[in-house]
Amino acid sequence: MTYIMSLLLIGLVMGLVAVASNPSPYFAALGLVVVAGLGCGVLVGHGGPFLSLVLFLIYLGGMLVVFAYSAALAAEPYPETWGSRPVLVYMVIYVVGVVGMSGLFWGGWYEASWVPVGELEEFSMFRGDVGGVALMYSMGGGMLVISAWVLLLTLFVVLELTRGLNRGALRAV
Repeated sequence: MTYIMSLLLIGLVMGLVAVASNPSPYFAALGLVVVAGLGCGVLVGHGGPFLSLVLFLIYLGGMLVVFAYSAALAAEPYPETWGSRPVLVYMVIYVVGVVGMSGLFWGGWYEASWVPVGELEEFSMFRGDVGGVALMYSMGGGMLVISAWVLLLTLFVVLELTRGLNRGALRAV
């Protein structure tokens, strides 16, 4: 299990490097899908299958629709790929930065600190991820409302930024 979790975490970091280093929205969207899947795999490995499923469905169902819409509006005829020289330079810089930072904090990570939530089940009546979701809705309701408004504002900002020289999607009728 440790090897699988290590593989998922390395893939997650490499996917984040691929998203951060690529200026083209098409390949960044593919990287975001891969990173979302690997992040959900990490959550499942730590004992949160319900939270992983909710994250995967909401992320891919909501945010990628807005991202695909903005990528379609800002279409490039010849996008830069992961094999082009500037993107490879950025990827090397990011990988060197990640390896350098992990070298600084390497002494604090141990295999015994990866405790899944299922090993603490004798202290609770519910599964760990379901209790966390209930706590999020009971104590964090205000933050959920604020997050919904921020996502709506982000949608309007993306529509305004991608409107080009014409009047765009937001106009006075």
